[in-house]
Amino acid sequence: MNISEIIAKENYTLYIKAEDGKTGLFDVKPYLESEAFAPLKDKAEFERIHNGKYFIEWDCGADLSADTIQSRWVIIHTDHAQQNAPVNSVDAPLS
Repeated sequence: MNISEIIAKENYTLYIKAEDGKTGLFDVKPYLESEAFAPLKDKAEFERIHNGKYFIEWDCGADLSADTIQSRWVIIHTDHAQQNAPVNSVDAPLS
């Protein structure tokens, strides 16, 4: 899976679009109790997300692989996702 777009949503959820057009939601809440993800409890930190194409990463160093995302995301229909997606999407790969 190659990630083409990530949007930080309410309630520690990520909207993710793959390059093949599939879209889904990924719940980050179960990870927030681990040491690496704890800084993401700060909403501002949660929203500072970077797209590495095969992974996503936050400024604090926490990351999720595309394999992890693909195994745990909830796929949604594209037309529904586009209507509910906020404008502040992150789609540029990491340099």
